[in-house]
Amino acid sequence: MTASPIPLRPEAPALSTLQPPGWKKPRGYANGMAGRGTVVMTGGLIGWDENEVLAEGFIPQVEQILRNILAVLGEAGAGPEHVARLTWYVRSVDTYRASLAELGPVYRRVMGRHFPAMALVGVADLVEPGALVEIEATAIVPDAA
Repeated sequence: MTASPIPLRPEAPALSTLQPPGWKKPRGYANGMAGRGTVVMTGGLIGWDENEVLAEGFIPQVEQILRNILAVLGEAGAGPEHVARLTWYVRSVDTYRASLAELGPVYRRVMGRHFPAMALVGVADLVEPGALVEIEATAIVPDAA
């Protein structure tokens, strides 16, 4: 079942970044986000396409996951600018760290320069064999008129 897109009000406020005074500004994420509207959540998504073919390698899986997140959020009329939080589950924190130089351009190509609150958790394994990373998203679509 496909949800009808939620009509967006052009004057509706965007998400607000929460940055305590005196804190160093984070790079590539926000400490917190606030917004008002319809909350949209994805499940943990992995780097396979609509035919469940898993991308090869960490960076290709991340790119596919971000595209999958936008596809799911699009069903509720949400886009990357509505993402308030991403939670990443990685099988190897070392692989994540070693991939940062490649990861930034891939992230910006799919998500733009929108950096929500994020958490990254190293895990021993993921349910799907071959999955190196799983990401879940929470978005807030501004209230319609």
